[in-house]
Amino acid sequence: MAMPAAKAYKGVGMEGRLAKWYATNTGKSLGEFKQLAARISVELEAGSSVLEVAPGPGYFAVELAKLGNYRITGLDISQTFVEIARGNAQQAGVEVRFQHGNASRMPFQAASFDFILCRAAFKNFSDPLGALQEMHRVLKTGGAGLIIDLRKDAPTEGINAAVKDMGLSPVNRMVTKLALRSLRRRAYTAGQFRQFFSESGFRSVDIHEDPLGFEIRFVKE
Repeated sequence: MAMPAAKAYKGVGMEGRLAKWYATNTGKSLGEFKQLAARISVELEAGSSVLEVAPGPGYFAVELAKLGNYRITGLDISQTFVEIARGNAQQAGVEVRFQHGNASRMPFQAASFDFILCRAAFKNFSDPLGALQEMHRVLKTGGAGLIIDLRKDAPTEGINAAVKDMGLSPVNRMVTKLALRSLRRRAYTAGQFRQFFSESGFRSVDIHEDPLGFEIRFVKE
């Protein structure tokens, strides 16, 4: 029996005060971005071209730029996030190119990047299959990518535990829990991700589940 098509989120992107609130709260978990940047850095050769899709405030891209001589680009649909990320890169004294654009219509030439990261954003794309097809198009042959996101079946206890470790104030802790529970409704199952990848052009895909979400590794053959 064919799997029902996944329904993409059709809401609006973060702009203005909402984006600034998100950037402030997310910045309190900067250690997570440092750890992820360190983990990705050991996989990259000097001079690698890296694309972060939907970087938000740009914390990962900025931390990665501190670790090596990489050519890093961030593409976000939120103009507010682009401005915040540019400011964060300037303050850190690193060179990262942040620009405004849509994940399903990327303004890049084919085979432009060695590595792609999309963290905590895929569930928000209005055209998830189109975004994956674009990732395939802009990756070089042999290039790799990583999607990190929430699982649709993530348990509430897992969400509560993750928020507890964020070091937020009681009010922000409550708001973040509610936001994650809402985001969970937009998220996808492993089966839905496999469906997307089967139609995207990628053949080498590894989906690893953790208590809260997925890490999905993929390679362009």
